[in-house]
Amino acid sequence: MSITLATSPDPGKLRPLLHAEVDRLRDEHLSLAHRALLEIELHQLAGDLDDAADAASSASKLTIEGIAAAVAEHRALRPYQ
Repeated sequence: MSITLATSPDPGKLRPLLHAEVDRLRDEHLSLAHRALLEIELHQLAGDLDDAADAASSASKLTIEGIAAAVAEHRALRPYQ
């Protein structure tokens, strides 16, 4: 497998390069690539959640009661199995 370094962060150019690299991966390495992409998504979601929490806190919308209500709603929709 060759590693192609993009000289431009332009997503329109980088996306096809990434697709080509994935297509050249051996089957046994696909799960590792998938795991890496999930890690990237996890970091993005954690950042989004952190930003939302900061915004809610700044707007005085983050309260103990609100958190308890959100947790209760979540648990009602997705009970533990």
